Amino acid sequence: MTKKVKLIGIGDDGKQSLLPIYEKWIYESEILVGGERQLSFFKDYQGEKVTIKGSLPSLVAYLSKETKRIVVLASGDPLFYGIGSYLAKKLDVEIYPYISSVQLAFARMNESWQDAYVLSVHGRSMKGLVQRIHGRKKVALLTDAKNTPSEIARYLLSFNMNEYRAFVAENLGGENERCAFYELEEMENLEFSPLNVVVLQKISESKTWQFGIDDDEFYQRKPEKGLLTKKEIRTISLSELKLTESSIVWDIGTCTGSVAIEACLIAKEGQVFAIEKNEHDLENCRLNMAKFHTDFTVIQGKAPNHLEEFPDPDAIFIGGTAGSMEDILTVCCSRLKKGGRIVLNAVTIENLMQAVDGFKSKGFETKITLAQISRSKPILNLTRFDALNPIYIITAQHTEGEQP
Repeated sequence: MTKKVKLIGIGDDGKQSLLPIYEKWIYESEILVGGERQLSFFKDYQGEKVTIKGSLPSLVAYLSKETKRIVVLASGDPLFYGIGSYLAKKLDVEIYPYISSVQLAFARMNESWQDAYVLSVHGRSMKGLVQRIHGRKKVALLTDAKNTPSEIARYLLSFNMNEYRAFVAENLGGENERCAFYELEEMENLEFSPLNVVVLQKISESKTWQFGIDDDEFYQRKPEKGLLTKKEIRTISLSELKLTESSIVWDIGTCTGSVAIEACLIAKEGQVFAIEKNEHDLENCRLNMAKFHTDFTVIQGKAPNHLEEFPDPDAIFIGGTAGSMEDILTVCCSRLKKGGRIVLNAVTIENLMQAVDGFKSKGFETKITLAQISRSKPILNLTRFDALNPIYIITAQHTEGEQP
């Protein structure tokens, strides 16, 4: 009968980080599994050593067939961005964690961390990081050889996010441990040990943005204003999309990026992809991305071109079709995930009819909201109302929520 695998967390100071009982289990085992660094702490081990070299499924296949006493070593807390969660789902394991690198980093700062936002850019893209951390007081980042402290500083500064200072903890628990605070401008030009944790600490206030950003906050065409989804239409359209924190969103005809930006602020853990054909509007879009601390993918082109480069979406906003509505709807309806929604804004009754017919032919149910918005405007010591252009807001879903 296969024995339980013991999974033991270990610090960078090796055996010193272990409880005596853990060390006893290690030397009583017949097979010791771990990374090269963890195994190097046990040069006097008499059993068989197995080095983990990337392929966890093959490791699980090996361990599941083995009947000898096995101990697997992992760095820090195996359940904190480690192999513990994966192995626990595949094998019968007992987990004995050590202190995580994040715990140690906050201890070196003499700072509590129960209210910290923790995430990893180890082996992950930093895309979208800026909106995930914006407004948070403490952020802990696990890094890698590509997403180094200097790259993180460079990334944040590109979005004018200078309200943080950084604490970098290198080689925690080891002989070469080094911990220090840095300004982002300073950190951008320094080199650090590959083994580090970055803690961002908010030291000044910055403006945060709530749902329904005022139109005049956005960079937009001047003096030719108007190519912007107005706040009232934008908020209704976004509410119809039913976004979650992890939604994947397409914004077709993004223009100044107002819908994509507000979508980012809702779907902070998701992804937003936008396309716009006009180069000048794209310049304003990128300025708005920096201003509102949002990082989404935006490309220049005319839909449906380039949509194949985007992952399948949970929600799609169509603000403009540039005469390609039929082709755009064909792609959008075929790529939309089950249960997803498409919201299309139309100004003319011809586009309204084309959209409704197009959705119906593809097995989608539609509902239409005619938004006729007027805003108050002072005139001398009185008040009158200025009407905005009426907009048809068409919401489409798969019939009964199912894909055809």
